[in-house]
Amino acid sequence: MSELPALHGLNCPRCGGMVPIPEGQLIVRCPYCDLRSFVRGERGLQRFQMPQRIGREQATNVLKQFLGGNWAIARDAGKTAKLEETFLVHLPFWVVWGRVAAWAFGEKKVGSGKDARYEPREVRLVNEMTWNGAACDVGEFGVTQVALDGAVLEAYDVDGLHERGLVFEPVGSLQQAKKAAEDQFQAEIRKRLRLDRISQTFVRMFRRRYGLVYYPMWVLRYLYKGRHFQVVVDGFSSRVLYGKAPGNTLFRAAVLVLGMALGAFLAVDASAFAFSLTSSDEGGFLALGVFLIITGLGVMFVSYRKFRYGEEYEYRAGKPKFLGAIDNPLEIFSEGLSSLNVKELEKWTDRLS
Repeated sequence: MSELPALHGLNCPRCGGMVPIPEGQLIVRCPYCDLRSFVRGERGLQRFQMPQRIGREQATNVLKQFLGGNWAIARDAGKTAKLEETFLVHLPFWVVWGRVAAWAFGEKKVGSGKDARYEPREVRLVNEMTWNGAACDVGEFGVTQVALDGAVLEAYDVDGLHERGLVFEPVGSLQQAKKAAEDQFQAEIRKRLRLDRISQTFVRMFRRRYGLVYYPMWVLRYLYKGRHFQVVVDGFSSRVLYGKAPGNTLFRAAVLVLGMALGAFLAVDASAFAFSLTSSDEGGFLALGVFLIITGLGVMFVSYRKFRYGEEYEYRAGKPKFLGAIDNPLEIFSEGLSSLNVKELEKWTDRLS
């Protein structure tokens, strides 16, 4: 591995001399006055890369499986499609790691019906959380987040990545990534508290680490009856992350006919039957009739959209499971509501950090 390139041009705050800053180094030394400085900002950001496990031939096989694995895709696409271009890209993703601690006071609904009531709760929660988001324009590739769990990240090898494929550099802001990560952590914490009413919440984040991970993806472009399409395959796990394919005309027609038939039955026949029983019930069947009409119209609308826009099939992999939602958090316990003790809160957070 070649020596990491250094950036020249930043002046030493003591003597004014130029200080070299190697990529990813957090503490630098002035070669003239020996002053040590701590690097803050994106220049001191640690960079990693996701290992590439999938080769070109495997990616091509994944494309064939994708074209033949869904009824919404033209049935002859797998045989007729002509692969025109296959290349590897490494896209950068901001990553935020940290331990998040929350102390919340609120109420939990217990019982049901006339016995329903709200009981006070005090909940303390600790989770190791991770967030990642695209650090460049990924509109062409359709991937905004990647799954980083279950893999050991490798040290950033700029020369090796450029030898294997295209490398995109980050164009976004790390500060924006930090803000997005903290917002996601806050939302996930509130969800995991499982309180129906929240009066106070105190959230702290410890051991924060920030990084930039370059993720390998295979881009496969193919031609089908004069039309161009593209599929993006995960270079680590071999799953399809994003792809477009020609639609299946017979499938679209079947969805339209069956959807319209089912929708008409619910909106007309089933609702009319429900309204005919309204006299024997003061409001239950009337509400059921209205519900059936709305449901029937909804089914008809969805089937029409499937037919109208089904000429081109688009697939986008679901967002990876948010790593903050760990099944076994470090510590969760609930107690009866007590008055907030600021010193106790500080001691608890100090122990976690």
